[in-house]
Amino acid sequence: MSQKVQAPRGTSDVLAQDADARAALEATARRVLEGAGYRRIETPTFEHTELFSRGVGASTDIVQKEMYTFDDGGDRSVTLRPEGTAPVCRAYAEHGMHKLPLPVKLWYLSSFFRKEKPQAGRYRQFWQVGAEALGSDDPAVDAETILLLSTLLAELSVGDVRLRLGSLGTLAARTAYREELQAHLRARSDELSDEVRARIDLNPLRAFDSEHPGTVAVMRDAPRLLDRLDADDAEHFAEVRALLDRAGVDYEVDATLVRGMDYYTRTVFEFTSDKLGAQSGVAGGGRYDGLVEQLGGPATPGCGWAAGIERILLAGPGRPVAAPPVDLYVAFDAPERRADAFAVAAEARNARLNAQLELAGRSRKGQLKQADRIGARYVALVSDTGTVLKDMQAATQQVVPCSDVVTRILRERGVR
Repeated sequence: MSQKVQAPRGTSDVLAQDADARAALEATARRVLEGAGYRRIETPTFEHTELFSRGVGASTDIVQKEMYTFDDGGDRSVTLRPEGTAPVCRAYAEHGMHKLPLPVKLWYLSSFFRKEKPQAGRYRQFWQVGAEALGSDDPAVDAETILLLSTLLAELSVGDVRLRLGSLGTLAARTAYREELQAHLRARSDELSDEVRARIDLNPLRAFDSEHPGTVAVMRDAPRLLDRLDADDAEHFAEVRALLDRAGVDYEVDATLVRGMDYYTRTVFEFTSDKLGAQSGVAGGGRYDGLVEQLGGPATPGCGWAAGIERILLAGPGRPVAAPPVDLYVAFDAPERRADAFAVAAEARNARLNAQLELAGRSRKGQLKQADRIGARYVALVSDTGTVLKDMQAATQQVVPCSDVVTRILRERGVR
């Protein structure tokens, strides 16, 4: 016997029992986001590699370690998208969306790819729902995006959720702070992990994310960017907090919060769930005021977030989602009646009834058992002596012409 072929490590099939929960999540996201004026966008699965090296940042873990990059056969380097914000900003610039009424509010639900160590709810191919608002630097944009994400997680019953909130200031304001932090790290470089030590020049803020014991000890005494914000950045952050307070959104200010992409400015945030253990992140985002311009577009402020679908479902209640109801199950007791049964099922579907047809060669008893198993409201048993229409809910039956099955069902339901 040949060896069984399995899915690549770090990927996960979405089976039938999982698909209904995902569909319910998508429907909730659509209702919450489109109700607030966001419109759906989908970008290509792969993009030019330059988009991520320029946008996400050449010194980030994503670009240095985690991207699936390959030659497309025409001497062009392309990458399976590892995140959604840079592609949306590329599309914004490419299609001249700055000419639309601002802010332009977009949402997506897509698959992404990273070469990370597989963990519970973290796969190398994973799905995210995200939202991006482009074209306004109003603190209300930051607060609204956070509020919408909070609302979505609440409606999906994600348990034990906490919101961490911080500010990174503008890119210009961060320059002086970077130098101060670099000096602190160099002074105690022998206590740092090799990885953090190698990144002191490139990306010193990532030291706050390290779990290395020596680095953690060094960072306890590190200067905090939140204490170094200039007046404009501090006022922006205060206004975001005031709006969240007014809306009743609970949060904790975290001066050590940084994100994994270099494009973030000012507001950053992360939602975690204690139900997920050590890897508790469910969703996060922030403001990225220089990203569109960095990708060749016009100067455009922006703010957004992404939430992991697998993480949301793992932290949720795990309630089963009911499959669509089956209005009619069409059975037949002899092979020569298959065509009649097929026609009845086709007519039922044309009438917008949810109809299933016997396809497995079951016995008459087996077909009735299958109809009961799937919860069919009606069963039409097509036979040589006529068609028996059973109302499984009322426990009644009647013999009707095959051509009248759908009409009788619709009449009983008050449709005709």
